[in-house]
Amino acid sequence: MPIQQPSNQIKLTNVSIVRLKKGGKRFEATCYKNKVQEWRNGVETNLDDVLQISNVFVNVSKGQVAPTEDLKKAFGKTEVDEIILKKGELQVGEKEREHALNNLWKEIATQVSEKVVDPTTQRPYPVGMIEKAMHEAGFSVKTGKSSKSQVLECIKLLQEKSTLPIQRARMRVRITMPIKDGKRLKEQIHGSAEKVEEDDMAGDEWETILIIDPGQFRVLNELLSSESSALKGKGKIETLTMAGASSDL
Repeated sequence: MPIQQPSNQIKLTNVSIVRLKKGGKRFEATCYKNKVQEWRNGVETNLDDVLQISNVFVNVSKGQVAPTEDLKKAFGKTEVDEIILKKGELQVGEKEREHALNNLWKEIATQVSEKVVDPTTQRPYPVGMIEKAMHEAGFSVKTGKSSKSQVLECIKLLQEKSTLPIQRARMRVRITMPIKDGKRLKEQIHGSAEKVEEDDMAGDEWETILIIDPGQFRVLNELLSSESSALKGKGKIETLTMAGASSDL
């Protein structure tokens, strides 16, 4: 005769769990894999596409549903899925954690390889060489941060502790604005460049193409923003390439 499963138990598999402790109790929500972060980032807005089941649990692995009395005592209500998703901690298994770390490591290495060059040849390094240098320098991935936010930190560490010579790739940018404004701002703009490739005052528009250190992009962008009233929306800066990866360098 089959064993009857208690009415307050539900068996679930292949789920992501978000756990929140409140009022001395543990509460868990069951979600589809990869959907929690999408919901927190605003990519996914439909809660039904995030939650596998609307029940709140005290222990998902044992299938124990949270009693209504406990929910009311801890939260003052029973509809608490969004609270748990927002404030709870996503539980990650060992295999998932290892997979996420490997993916994050690869993403960082790829982005670093796109932003640095060999100072001698001005050519980019293969991702594999960057990864080797990351290991040599003792770089550690931080799971709570995006790959983009860790790239500059990684580059700095490689410059300090790896034997691989690297240099930030220069940016090639184009700046355009009306002639009268170009004459007024030209000296200041060219002062931020390592090299002026083009300087064209033909017609009624000034166009200049520059090679700059990536750190100067913000400086130039802020300059155009501060001059927005005078430029009347006609001052623009755009990135053409990372100069270190271009064929003519």
